[in-house]
Amino acid sequence: MAFLRHGCAVSAVCPPGHPLRFVSDIAGVYPYQGLNSIESLKSAIRTCKPDLIVPCDDGVVWQLHELHIKVPDLRPLIEHSLGAPEAYPTIRSRGAFLQVAVDLGIRVPLTQALNSTSELDAMDIAAGAVLKLDGTWGGTGVAIVRSIAEATRALLELSRPMGAGVAWKRWLINHDPLALWSWRRRETPRVTLQEFVPGRPANAMIACWKGEVLGIVIVEVMTAQGPTGAATVVKLVENAEIKEAARLLARRLGLTGFHGLDFMLERQSGTAYLIELNPRCTQLGHLLLAGKGNLAGTLSAQMRNEEVVVPGNEECIPGTTVAFFPQALNWNPGSPYLRRGYHDVPWEEPRLLRELLRPSWPERQWMSRIYHYFRVTKRPGVVDFAE
Repeated sequence: MAFLRHGCAVSAVCPPGHPLRFVSDIAGVYPYQGLNSIESLKSAIRTCKPDLIVPCDDGVVWQLHELHIKVPDLRPLIEHSLGAPEAYPTIRSRGAFLQVAVDLGIRVPLTQALNSTSELDAMDIAAGAVLKLDGTWGGTGVAIVRSIAEATRALLELSRPMGAGVAWKRWLINHDPLALWSWRRRETPRVTLQEFVPGRPANAMIACWKGEVLGIVIVEVMTAQGPTGAATVVKLVENAEIKEAARLLARRLGLTGFHGLDFMLERQSGTAYLIELNPRCTQLGHLLLAGKGNLAGTLSAQMRNEEVVVPGNEECIPGTTVAFFPQALNWNPGSPYLRRGYHDVPWEEPRLLRELLRPSWPERQWMSRIYHYFRVTKRPGVVDFAE
């Protein structure tokens, strides 16, 4: 929607029922077929012939990396959209990415790759540690542990390759178009162990062009969907340490497009520790900020070789607290932040607004309803990091 407001022609590739199908004025919507999703993506790119690809999901980035290897004529467009291909292996590996950060002098928690449970015996994790599985996002594939026993159980669980049953369940019940593709890849799970940093999460989204940061939005997380889940309410902030880390990483990795950086702000000192990279668009790219505009406008101006148009303050977000819609309302309707924050509601798209207020499209299908009737899934409680 932000790209459309900035005069871009937008096409989308997504599964049936996706909210993108309820946005007005999209030039074309191409199906993301789960039986052969990477072929769907390739077909959509060839048909649409875009100037820029904007992935909104980590799995799509991994598919674009695979297409870059296997489909030579798409390489220029993928490199133009994502950045230097030499960095793709680093971007796919949490451990390798954080090692680059260390080399650049960026503060990160102690992190190491884990290959077996025997490696845990020599570690002191009583103060807490975080196990993370490569190739996961949105809080999945992450476990916070505080003992060797917990770490052992988590490592065995995370290291287990995806089975056919899980893949077909994710496709049939969750309507995840990437599930069967991920299963067929048969990649060996790679798990890292990271020192736990007590404090508050902070996120940054950057718009980059050939290794240079064009714009950045930084927030501290006020509430989230569980201790490792996505933010529901955030506070806009400025942070020189995070800005410098973003600049150094974008230049070293030759980044182009949108990328997200996740940090922990240490409880006592407020010092920022970089914990991971999200190589895609995050929740912050459309927010219209006073004196800055938004990142979608910044990137579209770069594509046109034009100056960024900064809107007047009356058009921008009032205050600094942003409640994401509909997550903040659905997860914690009694939150005090809902009474004093800016609600990120797409009022100009009534069909989309109505759709977002309903349960997600996969949850409304009869197979999903039967599955969850017999298997109740407990969702994590809301975490208020401001308390």
